[in-house]
Amino acid sequence: MPLVHVLLALVVTVIWGLSFVVIKLGVGATPPLLLAALRFLFAALPAVFFVARPKTSWKILVGYGFFLGIAQFGLLFAAIAMGMPASLASVVMQAQVFFTILFAAALMGERPGPHQILGGFIACLGLVLIAWPRLAGGGAVPFLMTVTAAAAWGVANIISKKAGRVDMLGFVVWASLIPPLPLFAFSLWLDGPERIMAALAHINGGTIAAVTYLAYPTTVFAFAVWSYLLSRYPAATVTPFALLVPVAGIVGSAFILGETMLPIEAVGGAVIVLGLAINVFGMRLVRRLRAV
Repeated sequence: MPLVHVLLALVVTVIWGLSFVVIKLGVGATPPLLLAALRFLFAALPAVFFVARPKTSWKILVGYGFFLGIAQFGLLFAAIAMGMPASLASVVMQAQVFFTILFAAALMGERPGPHQILGGFIACLGLVLIAWPRLAGGGAVPFLMTVTAAAAWGVANIISKKAGRVDMLGFVVWASLIPPLPLFAFSLWLDGPERIMAALAHINGGTIAAVTYLAYPTTVFAFAVWSYLLSRYPAATVTPFALLVPVAGIVGSAFILGETMLPIEAVGGAVIVLGLAINVFGMRLVRRLRAV
């Protein structure tokens, strides 16, 4: 990957890492599925009137919108509302890296190189170091919901690769039309019309700020860039960048939410960075050593 694409991937990871903090703040005032519905509603509107529909099938758009918006973020928002710490959620969601590589190998014939496998194992160790002390405290249901959300993200990544080299901004905007109505219906069913109407009638500045951040930088910009990179590089090259998301998530959670950052989490973050470095730069290092 050229340096400019590496830098874009790093910007995306910071935006996504901080989004877990925003979600935690948002679900404190708004029902989680309603918040998710508003996120995708404003990601689609009014942009859909100005951005051309990408040259791909509705089947691809609906599949991506379902797995990204309804399965991934519906489960994630609900899990955080049920008590999943933002920092731990940012860690567990990065299981999507391994789900994506697994699905790409099984469905698309992509085979990761030895350096990518090594980097993945090292980064996985970092994830375990970060997650282990928090999992010891319980919360199995929100944790399993978050793992399922990570698997849904992996499926969404494969669907975006299937879309090919289309206009990824248009792809994300038009796919964002799919989640709002189902998410709103689920929220109406689970939370009841009284709570939904009360939440909509008393939307405050914090909720507006949360929806704005989640709709535009997090969804439209970050997922458009991510899908663009996935359409041009193997999944095993792109998805490991997401292993830096928990680093941003943990730091943001510590400073903004006051969530405790344990020493083992700092060590785990360093291990993740090492795994990512091996994944991204390992082949270049091998080539230089062979040249020498």
